Amino acid sequence: DIDECSFERTCDHTCINYPGSFECLCHKGYTLYGLTHCGDIDECSISNGSCDYGCLNTMGSYECVCPPGKKLHWNKKDCVEMVKCLPNAKPAPKAQLVCSKTGGIESCFLSCPSNTLFVPDSENSYTLSCGVPIQQGKAQQKRNATLPNCADSLAPPIKQKARFKIKDAKCHLRPRSKEKTKDSGKQAVLDNCQVTFVNLKCDSSKKKRRGRKSPSKEVSHITTEFEVEMKSEEVSDTCNIDCVRKRMEQKLQTAIKTLRKSINKQQFYIQFSGTEYEVAQKPAKATEGHEACSTGQVLQDGKCVTCSTGTFYSGEHNQCVPCSPGTYQDTEGQLTCEPCPSNDGQGVAGARNVSECGGNWLTNPDDHFQFLGQCSPGHYSSDGFKPCRVCPLGTYQPEPGRTLCFPCGGGLVTKYEGAVSFQDCETKVHCSPGHYYNSTTHRCIRCPVGTYQPEFGQNYCITCPGNTSTDFDGSTNVTHCKNQHCGGELGDYTGYIESPNYPGDYPANVECIWNINPPPKRRILIVVPEIFLPIEDECGDVLVMRKSASPTSITTYETCQTYERPIAFTSRSRKLWIQFKSNEGNSGKGFQVPYVTYDEDYQQLIEDIVRDGRLYASENHQEILK
Repeated sequence: DIDECSFERTCDHTCINYPGSFECLCHKGYTLYGLTHCGDIDECSISNGSCDYGCLNTMGSYECVCPPGKKLHWNKKDCVEMVKCLPNAKPAPKAQLVCSKTGGIESCFLSCPSNTLFVPDSENSYTLSCGVPIQQGKAQQKRNATLPNCADSLAPPIKQKARFKIKDAKCHLRPRSKEKTKDSGKQAVLDNCQVTFVNLKCDSSKKKRRGRKSPSKEVSHITTEFEVEMKSEEVSDTCNIDCVRKRMEQKLQTAIKTLRKSINKQQFYIQFSGTEYEVAQKPAKATEGHEACSTGQVLQDGKCVTCSTGTFYSGEHNQCVPCSPGTYQDTEGQLTCEPCPSNDGQGVAGARNVSECGGNWLTNPDDHFQFLGQCSPGHYSSDGFKPCRVCPLGTYQPEPGRTLCFPCGGGLVTKYEGAVSFQDCETKVHCSPGHYYNSTTHRCIRCPVGTYQPEFGQNYCITCPGNTSTDFDGSTNVTHCKNQHCGGELGDYTGYIESPNYPGDYPANVECIWNINPPPKRRILIVVPEIFLPIEDECGDVLVMRKSASPTSITTYETCQTYERPIAFTSRSRKLWIQFKSNEGNSGKGFQVPYVTYDEDYQQLIEDIVRDGRLYASENHQEILK
């Protein structure tokens, strides 16, 4: 057995060797063409990617998009109305700023129970946000924040920004060491100040001072933005909405003043999942062993690895901990998990997105979580979960967990309710492969060039993978999709030329030109292991190698037919101009022709070898030469 997988270039993606043969496979989201090549599947050409509205193809995948005013459903396909609030949801717990005074020293804590996002920007800076900004504008959070509950107020929030400086400290978010937490003689300075949204950026930069020989100092700048909600219930006869607003503003300003004092004394901490973190640290402290990785990462086999989705980084234990039931985490490297909307502590541990929050899970070997309560194909409901309704006559739905059914269009009806495919629609004519049904004109239309359709009775044609196309319209198979690109790599010492789409059949009406110009004092040696050009074509497809583009220049090799026996020869000219042309007639596998260049002092020896009949004498020698 020849192990084809041991050769370079056998397959684009994955190669499997079998006794006497081999097979190529492609990564998810790609499809095979030309026997060994992989091209991106344009899922959007297959029934619009089954998207409710718009579809966007990406390399190896795709995503559905929604019009303004709507957002993507959990099933990542349907568009649902942007709900301002969820009537029965528990409000997400708010961030709180608490300050106290011990022996004349203020210390402040910011606790972040939900909607947190930690982004390490660089080694010495990071951004943290906590809560949901009321007007989500350009600084839209990087995730779909949990929806507010309907009791939340909708008056414009009170916003304040503040900047703080810490000298000789670096922006590293690190767990606070245990011995520092002494609770004796605490005096509350600031009661729970509930903050709707806070954004904090810490940035360290070396500041060079001019003048005398002073060492360069590290200075950390902390920029914060706070938003506090106006509570409608605080408005009374004695204090109207403006009065409440003023009170809140003063309260927030006092809080920021206290915060400034605590930051100056390095007594400001942020709390995630019960662990307190220092915002910035004096360099002296950063000498402990486990400081090798940045926050949100742990050491694995000597490498720093970011905590994956479904887990959070616990500073206390310096490890990634799975989210507890009733919480989820859809972003890597976070310091806490998000509470689920239903927040009753039900569900699985390690949930990686909101849709994994719910009840009973079936884990697929494919690593997809499938909800037991999803609507099955041919059914739908307002949220995609049971109880479900049957797709009415004239509509169909091929997928589970959807919020709508697709209409057949053109006034067509289905044979029965609960249809699961367009093929269940009673079309006026039955379209054969290579065609698609147009619901407006009720005709079968040939698939345009660059597309194909292997099935009967479909209402779309699939776009060819990657940058391939078909020779003609009405194609029925992905094998008709061919890469038009002339293949090969031309090096000074070694290289190869290849017909387009090799080892699949080459396309029609193609012309390729290659020029091999060896370095000084080197000549070209070529091996044609095998070449497949159809003989039926009266020399319609030709490969020619000569000195230059001029038809009268010295020709080294020319053929328009198939040779399965190998041949080796030296070029008759120092340079080679090579051309391959095909017509619109029959096609074939074509060729992959390697070459090397050799020192011209050996010319006599090399020519003697390639002209020696014994090189080609037996089948065995031929196979070895190939």
